[in-house]
Amino acid sequence: MIYKIRIILDAEEDIFRDLEIEASNSLEEFHNAITQAFGFGGSEMASFYTCDSEWNQDEEIALFDMSETGSDVRLMNETTVEDVLGEDNPKMIYVYDFLSMWTFFVELADIVEKEDGRSYPNLLFTFGELPDSPPEKKFESKPTMDFDDTFESYDDLDFDENWN
Repeated sequence: MIYKIRIILDAEEDIFRDLEIEASNSLEEFHNAITQAFGFGGSEMASFYTCDSEWNQDEEIALFDMSETGSDVRLMNETTVEDVLGEDNPKMIYVYDFLSMWTFFVELADIVEKEDGRSYPNLLFTFGELPDSPPEKKFESKPTMDFDDTFESYDDLDFDENWN
């Protein structure tokens, strides 16, 4: 089976690539196809992450095991595309170059039969130019409590104010 997948850069402007890849290909082969499609050198660390329908990151699938003793981290070369993507779980997150944090949303668009005479992975469509540097992430933090309103009185706190 052939998976048609859209890889979207996490940016305000639309920048994406559509790829076809065999379901039985490893995630390492998929990683190589993504780096080539976006024009990266491919020499940086990268990981895929499984996620839920709301893009909440879950399990890491790493390019290399960087632990000294060997760990339980899943590796790209031991995991196939169909192991992590399917109709029931059509989304993943891909991060390339952990110093720059190029972050991509990966989404399964279709599953089709293999075409004779076509080689895979196959770049189907490109849209948008990759910027010179990754888009800045805007993290919004919302305080869980308003300290000005909460600590007007020590009576509400669960400790002895004369502790020393």
